[in-house]
Amino acid sequence: MKDFSHLNKKLEPTIVNVSGKAVTHRKAIAKATVELPDHILQKLKEGDFKTPKGSVFQTAIIAGIMAAKKTGELIPLCHPIGLENCEIDIELTDNNEIEIYCTAEVEAKTGIEMEALTGASVAALTIYDMCKAMSHDITIKEIKLIEKSGGKNDFRRG
Repeated sequence: MKDFSHLNKKLEPTIVNVSGKAVTHRKAIAKATVELPDHILQKLKEGDFKTPKGSVFQTAIIAGIMAAKKTGELIPLCHPIGLENCEIDIELTDNNEIEIYCTAEVEAKTGIEMEALTGASVAALTIYDMCKAMSHDITIKEIKLIEKSGGKNDFRRG
């Protein structure tokens, strides 16, 4: 049976020892979904998704990439790793929701799902921040890992 990995023998928090692990190519994709009221979506579409604070999607992309790069500083027991690739893709769905996908890659002994999850999360929070002046009725519905590969256990959401 698997157990929590961030606890030492005394059951105290610890960073996972990866010194004996091999460097592998690791890739993860995470998704965040943001639900906006219709009047905000209409206003965004009319303005080509630009606001007085700037382009909503472009700002969210930059924020997401910046956050993914700082994951090791934000999540206490996350290893600091150097990203080799980070891409944020933002799509407006037919359900009037915004889907944010963060893909992160690295050659390392550990990572990269937390970086992808952090990037998607902060991109979603940035969209909230840029739209909240029109309404606080904005929901970040879910943030989830879609897939990861290159570590001890690969994962793909069905």
